[in-house]
Amino acid sequence: MKKVALLVGLAAAIGYNNAEAVDWNWKGDIRYRYESTFKDNESKDDDHSRDRHRMRVRFGVYPWITEELSAGLQLSTGGSETTSRNETFDDSFLADGIYLNEAFVDYHPMFLNGDVNVILGKRDVAKTLIVMKDLLWDSDITLEGATLQYGKDADGKEKDGVNAVLGYYAVNENNGDDKAAPDYREVDGYIVSAQLAYTGEVSDLSYKIGAGYYDLVNLDVKRSDDPDLGSKPDFNYEGKDFNIVELFASVGGSITETVPWKVYGQYAFNTASNDATRSDRYNIDDDKRDAYLIGLQIGGAKNPGEWAVSGEYVTIEKDAVTFLTDSDRNGGSSTDLEGFKLNATYHLVQNMTLGATYMNFSKIDDDSVTNHLLQADVVVKF
Repeated sequence: MKKVALLVGLAAAIGYNNAEAVDWNWKGDIRYRYESTFKDNESKDDDHSRDRHRMRVRFGVYPWITEELSAGLQLSTGGSETTSRNETFDDSFLADGIYLNEAFVDYHPMFLNGDVNVILGKRDVAKTLIVMKDLLWDSDITLEGATLQYGKDADGKEKDGVNAVLGYYAVNENNGDDKAAPDYREVDGYIVSAQLAYTGEVSDLSYKIGAGYYDLVNLDVKRSDDPDLGSKPDFNYEGKDFNIVELFASVGGSITETVPWKVYGQYAFNTASNDATRSDRYNIDDDKRDAYLIGLQIGGAKNPGEWAVSGEYVTIEKDAVTFLTDSDRNGGSSTDLEGFKLNATYHLVQNMTLGATYMNFSKIDDDSVTNHLLQADVVVKF
């Protein structure tokens, strides 16, 4: 009995010591959003507004386990859409679901001075890749797979100098249940990505310039036919291929000590070739492969009493990028759109900001319907 008590006490002591050594880093945020959408329709058949209240909640822990090892675990609302973590208030006060939004380990060996991160698991896209804005990636996406980073710290922020990322991310796993289906192919869908960027300063200006390549393999599916890919937005990628090249850059400075400015831009081009063996399907349109985003931001809203305003112009042709782009533009249609976005943010009190966003988008070749979107946000971080 004494031996058992000794072993239990020793195990408890070891666990207590290990727990004391871990820096847990609890983080979370709550966003309350009022959203109003309105269609300016020339035919006047469907021009009524849709108003809804929505909540996004994210809460997680990011332990620094040793000098070379960290991890992350985050829960969130909104598990039914790939590109959204919002929960709409519409179900007679039922309890809302909580889902696993992040779960990863990050190994950063000290013999490489902590400049290299090996990340395995599911992690926020902006901390996984080098993301300028949301031309390719909606900000709510959490990628699933393996990532090798150079020049990022363990929190996902780019350091000055060279930044590079290689990644493999699973989109869909084919379990072989539909072998009798027409055109069945027992293949898995995945993304291979490679990025290179440089962050630096010249005189009083800071800048970033970079490029990326994304090969979306075996994404030959319809969203409505593949519920494993999520419920929204709808798409049809039968016979299509996506080998996307991205170029991005930004330059910024300071108007005053508390008011920075930045000009930024992204350009994406789908370089994939059409598949001659799939001519009866929906191949890439050679004239609809480009997408670009340009914007200006003034202010940072980092501290109470500070503000920020921004404006962006966006064009996305129908075969340029995929459903993983921002989901709010043009009624959630993802591609084949052009228009602008305006945003204003005010840091009211410590850890609390107020924001307003207005979007005005229509189809590129058909401006008979314009989608207006107004969002008013209250965000609290802790």
